[in-house]
Amino acid sequence: MSRPRSSVARSEPLAQQIARNIENDISAGRLRHGQRLRSSRDLAQEWDVSVFTINEAMDILGKKGLVESKPRAARTVNAPDQEVRSEVRPTTTQVVMIGGYAGSGKTELGRILARETSWSMLDKDTLTRFVVEAALEMQGLSRNDRESDLYLNKIRPAEYSSLLEAVTENVQCGNSVIVTAPFIREFTDETWIRQRELMCRNLGAELTIVWVFCDAETMHTYVQHRNAPRDATKLEDWNKYMEGVDVDFRPPVPHVVIDNSVAGEVMIEQARRLIVQLAGDGKAN
Repeated sequence: MSRPRSSVARSEPLAQQIARNIENDISAGRLRHGQRLRSSRDLAQEWDVSVFTINEAMDILGKKGLVESKPRAARTVNAPDQEVRSEVRPTTTQVVMIGGYAGSGKTELGRILARETSWSMLDKDTLTRFVVEAALEMQGLSRNDRESDLYLNKIRPAEYSSLLEAVTENVQCGNSVIVTAPFIREFTDETWIRQRELMCRNLGAELTIVWVFCDAETMHTYVQHRNAPRDATKLEDWNKYMEGVDVDFRPPVPHVVIDNSVAGEVMIEQARRLIVQLAGDGKAN
């Protein structure tokens, strides 16, 4: 299936955007140490860019030592540290809620944090998507609908309620939890956040709100690449979609911002600093 294109001005080279997304996938464990990468031509089709752009991205990753290229051989992922497992035991059980717009990198951040700490990872789409799609079809709607009143007023609230139930169950079991979802409505509502803080406090846990910032061009590159059916409406007219996106939004309570724009520091380094902040006097093994 061809991907819809939209005319979006690029403030950063596409190669850097692609390299950053691939680096995040390596840090998040989606691309594994020793895994063979597809050919430049195949990757160009996957990312909807030229072979030249893919080769530039591979050069960037090669200089960082994340991709190995050998004559007459496929490129491979070079991330031996993936094999080292660690566990972070904080002095207080942690609940980390990570929000951000589509394509911002919130799930990648969650996966990185989970790999670095061995804490539970709860992603809204992973937990609820198939049930949501079945419910939409039963109502005669597209399984990819995320705009109808039925979804927004009936199904979406149930998704977040299920997510919070999973959080509660994990914390009751003594597990620190990393929670990823857009949280667009929720993080604009200070009352909602304070209620979640109280919920965590009553369970003996601490809540940290994390917002993932990403520039519009990099978000577009990633959303177009993942080619998820639920993104079709966004991609049909990206500029119109972005009219409803406030890239400068920040939650109205103390929070942590992770900068996943091309100009920002690589995500894994920001994630590691956040872990140190969350761990308190806990030990990292």
